[in-house]
Amino acid sequence: AHGNCPLPLAPCTRYLARMAQPPLISLSDVRLSLGAKPLFEGVTLSLSKGERAALVGRNGAGKSTLMRIISEQAEADSGQVWRQPGTTYATVVQEPRFDDYDTVLAYVSDGLEYDYMAEAELMEFGVDGSTDPKTLSGGQQRRVALARAFAAEPDVILLDEPTNHLDVPMIEYLEGRLKAFNGVVLVVSHDRRFLENISTNTLWLRQGVVLKSPDGYVKFDEWAEAIEVEEERQLKRVTTQLKAEQHWLARGVTGRRKRNQGRLAKLHDMRAQHGAMRAALNDRKNTAEFSAGVGDSMSKKVIEVKDLSKTFDTPNGPLVIADGLSIKILRGDRIGIIGPNGAGKTTLVRLLLGEIEPDAGSIRHAKTLDVTYLDQTRDTLDPKDTIWEALAPSGGDSLMVQGQQRHIAAYAKDFLFKTEQLRQPVGALSGGERNRLALAIGLAKPSTLLVMDEPTNDLDLQTLDLLEDMLLAYEGTLLLVSHDRAFLDSTVTSCLCPLGNGKWVQTAGGWTDAQDQLAQVRRNGEDDARSAKAKPAEAPKPKPQNKLSFKDEHRQKEIDALIPKLHAEIAKLEKELADPALYSRDPKAFNAKSERIGAARAEADAAEMEWLEIEEKREALTS
Repeated sequence: AHGNCPLPLAPCTRYLARMAQPPLISLSDVRLSLGAKPLFEGVTLSLSKGERAALVGRNGAGKSTLMRIISEQAEADSGQVWRQPGTTYATVVQEPRFDDYDTVLAYVSDGLEYDYMAEAELMEFGVDGSTDPKTLSGGQQRRVALARAFAAEPDVILLDEPTNHLDVPMIEYLEGRLKAFNGVVLVVSHDRRFLENISTNTLWLRQGVVLKSPDGYVKFDEWAEAIEVEEERQLKRVTTQLKAEQHWLARGVTGRRKRNQGRLAKLHDMRAQHGAMRAALNDRKNTAEFSAGVGDSMSKKVIEVKDLSKTFDTPNGPLVIADGLSIKILRGDRIGIIGPNGAGKTTLVRLLLGEIEPDAGSIRHAKTLDVTYLDQTRDTLDPKDTIWEALAPSGGDSLMVQGQQRHIAAYAKDFLFKTEQLRQPVGALSGGERNRLALAIGLAKPSTLLVMDEPTNDLDLQTLDLLEDMLLAYEGTLLLVSHDRAFLDSTVTSCLCPLGNGKWVQTAGGWTDAQDQLAQVRRNGEDDARSAKAKPAEAPKPKPQNKLSFKDEHRQKEIDALIPKLHAEIAKLEKELADPALYSRDPKAFNAKSERIGAARAEADAAEMEWLEIEEKREALTS
């Protein structure tokens, strides 16, 4: 179980108790190559009942492929994969497919003997079973996929980025369900707090092998650092031995060929070992290098808001984003804007930046305010541009990075882009690659105010660490919208939290501190409400509306039909734009498709946001 870890296994009663259980899954020397590139060099591991393993490693290390091998969706080139007979699996993939199902209930109950488990799980995850699955938003798709996994009552649950599109309350509910699960859990996630809360041990996939820690992800950094320190010691010893053997080889072996062939073979093995050890040490260190420059503004006051109010008229009544909000944002402040989906976080940011006019109140900006805004839709990227063109829109082979000239290839390398990728169109990039490119463009410009909306999406854990370091070193002002609790705790000094009906409260510290302070605010509000009940009763208020208006119901049905069409169109365009010969074969078609995919993504995002706003009204009316 200790795998290839060079450190001795410390006594751990909890770990040994788990290992006393017979394994449900066991892999021995599993090897796999993708083309000429070896992905797994020899993976050996076992998972027993009660283990909740966090599978970590760099993007492209093969985490998702390893999960497919475990769940019998893919085969290895060699090695043994043993599964206890009768073991059942449930897999939650990043993009579930609903093509063959007319309702959510049909999807969740597929393969079940009775529907009641599917109905119960859908109720737990807050999704109506009669909904057409093709109309689901990203968050609802994730909840439906989770409901299907739990309804099957499997022995093994495999989760690939399960927290994507989920807000914090749903993430916390999922944590509770997984900790109560009695089988094996294997999870890949970029959400560190989630991994810390649910994992009992950690699988570290690096350089084609898996190292297994007896502890959860909460101790991963300490464990990984100890491994790397030991490997550095071994590397120094091997380097010294290698120099001695190379000196011997330089003197020649011809005269004593038979006697020295074994020593020569040992030298070749040492060279291979030396290269593998150096590559392993570089693997964790070879990640993106982020830095952000600060503009020249000396103004202490960045944004001053007084009595800000903004309400949107909707068919179901007013939607209040802000009501009498007053706040001062000073140079050096790092503010996290938190809250559930649909709370109006992004809209509030746009109000603060002056992109949306308020109904009342005033917003004053510093005279020399330089803003870098990285929004979660990555709308600043033109899909028909290449990576090179996106980094240097004015042409040439260099760009200004925080006032210094940098070659495009060298700067792109900081964000993990290879030289051969620079002529690839933006429209063909993955979500993680688009995120890194948007960061590269945004962070090249010096700014006094850095605004980031969900910057952690699709970034691997090592890249997140580097991004955190950059933000901590940033001397300007930061506004950060995020659901990533660990990221917020590491980067912000205060939080702006919604209380409902356009009211916001600013709390000191990160996300964890905000929860304690919000609990106190709510307790104070309950005390005020009890005091108010003791006063003479006021005139009765009209009976509140408890269901959506006809217009909202009709509009939501229209959106339900529109969203799957847009997603299907986007998927088709992505597949067509991925053809490397398309541009040379038909430049006009390439440009047209690139323009359309950008518009389709914007339409899909707008439709999903409108759907969520209507759904938020429904929940508010029925709560």
